[in-house]
Amino acid sequence: MMKGSDIFERIVAPAKGGFSPEHARFVLSLKFTPSMRSRYLKLSEKAQVGSLKPAEQYELDTLLDANSVLVILKSKARVSLRKHGSAA
Repeated sequence: MMKGSDIFERIVAPAKGGFSPEHARFVLSLKFTPSMRSRYLKLSEKAQVGSLKPAEQYELDTLLDANSVLVILKSKARVSLRKHGSAA
């Protein structure tokens, strides 16, 4: 069974590049806020000891999905910059 991030990766096709240099640089600037990172770390710690509530598991899964999307988009951005001869 394919996950949503697998489907998204097939649609975006990061290995093909295709972003303008400006768009690629913008995508590479995207990141989680400090509070989102802190929340992710807290939820991850709770998951490791098996104390997540269902709502927290959903929140952690959502953060992980968002991270997967960012990883895919940033991969496409890096490839795009290489194809344009720009530094990532």
